[in-house]
Amino acid sequence: MRLVPLTLLLLFAAAWPALADTADGDPKPEIKRDAAKPQPQNSVHTLRQIPEACARLEGMFTGQAEDPYTFAVVRISPTCQARARFVDAAKAKPSQATGWKFNDLIRVPNANCPSQQVVVRVWRKPAAVAPPALDAQGKSRIYLEEQKQAAAAGKLAAVPMYAATMAVEGQACR
Repeated sequence: MRLVPLTLLLLFAAAWPALADTADGDPKPEIKRDAAKPQPQNSVHTLRQIPEACARLEGMFTGQAEDPYTFAVVRISPTCQARARFVDAAKAKPSQATGWKFNDLIRVPNANCPSQQVVVRVWRKPAAVAPPALDAQGKSRIYLEEQKQAAAAGKLAAVPMYAATMAVEGQACR
């Protein structure tokens, strides 16, 4: 009779790491990082670079009560050839149920207001990307006319995607 409670306790202890991935209920991110160093107001700072999407996430604490933090996705270089797309999280609605992976959790405290921090969640949707088959000369080539026809038919290969959400947490300072 005493084996049942003991067995349940052991099962719960074994499942605890999976149930409590993070303190705020997010799944465990693919990238493990500590909170960033506190950032001052009106100072633009880089949160993360995503080279495959030719994008950089940057933000700034504004000190304004109605809009305490500005957040932007900036193109790294006009000549960068992206191998992934950065999409609007509000439209994509990333979640593990829809094939997205929780990639990164970035926390940045406000240097002027220690009770406030910004939390950025980065999601990644992988795609099976493979180089084109080799042609008769043994080269992997992409032909413009074939790609135009595939695009017109809606049969382009999927590319990896990224999305990010931002939230300001904590008490606002005056």
